[in-house]
Amino acid sequence: MKLWSIEGNTQKLDGGAMFGNAPRALWTRWAEPDELNRIPLATRGLLATPLNGKTVLFETGIGAFFEPAMRERYGVQESRHVLLDSLREAGFGHEDIDVVVLSHLHFDHAGGLLAEWQSGREPGLLFPNATYVTGAAHFERARDPHPRDRASFIPGVVEMLEASGRLELVDGDRAPSLGDAVRFHHSEGHTPGMLLAEILGPDVRDGQPHGGVVFCADLVPGRPWVHVPITMGYDRYPERLVDEKQAFLADKHARDVHLFFTHDAGCAIAQLTRDDKGRFGTDHEHPSLQARSLHH
Repeated sequence: MKLWSIEGNTQKLDGGAMFGNAPRALWTRWAEPDELNRIPLATRGLLATPLNGKTVLFETGIGAFFEPAMRERYGVQESRHVLLDSLREAGFGHEDIDVVVLSHLHFDHAGGLLAEWQSGREPGLLFPNATYVTGAAHFERARDPHPRDRASFIPGVVEMLEASGRLELVDGDRAPSLGDAVRFHHSEGHTPGMLLAEILGPDVRDGQPHGGVVFCADLVPGRPWVHVPITMGYDRYPERLVDEKQAFLADKHARDVHLFFTHDAGCAIAQLTRDDKGRFGTDHEHPSLQARSLHH
C-alpha cells in the first residue's frame, strides 16, 4: 500500500479563533499572522491504495464551491479546485476513488466533494464511483445543526449524499467498505460524532496494531495543537476535546502511530514524541507524502 498527501485549497483564518484559549503572544510563535490577523492553513487529504483492495481518499478539503464573495469571506486562496489538480499530479482522477472518508461535514473538510463554482449553476457531487463514509451520529448533526455551528455546514450536502445511494454511516469502529484495514475512533469535542480514521499498521503486539497512521481531523489540526491544552474557538466542547486528545495521543504514542494533519500548512505527517514530563511533541516531520509505503 502507498500513501499520498493530497493538497486541497488553502485558507486563511483568524489566528485567535484557530488557537482559542492561547494568547496572541503565544500562538504567534507557531504561526505568523498577516495584517488581518489570519494564519495560513492547509486543507489536506490522505490517499491510500490499495487499502482493503480499494483506492481511498480521506477528506476532500474545502474545495472551490464558494461563490467569489464567500470565498473571500472565508479566506480561500485559490478559485480552482486544487484537490483535483493534486489528485491528477498523483496519477488519479476523482472518478478513480472507491471510498471517500469524511471525518465530519464542515465545509473545510467536505467542500471538496463538490464541483467548483460556476455562475448560474449549483455545484454537484464529484467522486461518482465512490462510497461516502462518515459517522452516523455526525450525519444527524449535519442534518439539524445547532445555531452555533450551522454556518459550518454546506446547505444541501446531506441531501446530495443520501440521494447518491452510496452513503455509508459508521456507528462502531469499522466500516463495511474498509473492512479491518481501518479502525475509527470517535470524538465529540470539536463537533458531535467526528470520526478519526486509523490505517492499521502491519505490526501486531499484544493483540494491538502498531506503526499505522491516523487522520487527526480537527482533534489535532496541526503540530501546535499536539500540546494538549490548546483548543480552537470553533470547538463545541473544549474541555471534552482536551480529555479526548490526551487519551488519543497517549494511545497513538504507545503504538507508534503517526499523525496525519489536515490543516498544518507546513507538515503533512509526523511521529509523536513525549518528554519526561508527559508533554507531547512531534519529530520526523514531512511536508508531503508521495507514494510512500506505510512501512517507512
